[in-house]
Amino acid sequence: MWRAIGRGLVVAAVLLGIAGCGYRPSDRALSGGLIGAGGGAAIAGISGGNPLAGAAIGGAAGALGGALTSPNALNLGRPIWR
Repeated sequence: MWRAIGRGLVVAAVLLGIAGCGYRPSDRALSGGLIGAGGGAAIAGISGGNPLAGAAIGGAAGALGGALTSPNALNLGRPIWR
């Protein structure tokens, strides 16, 4: 049961990572990586894993998802740092 919950949370974190905002690929990769790292650390902490490893994996997945998505497909506006 915990494994199924963990997998569902991983999928949710990846989807949040893909939802990174920004117009340029670098903006989307940065915001996606930050969201993914937070989600990965939280999931790893809840499931009894290593939060640092979870943050690294979630951050990488989020950054990759943010960099590969098009702002035309998913646009949440300008990032707060711009």
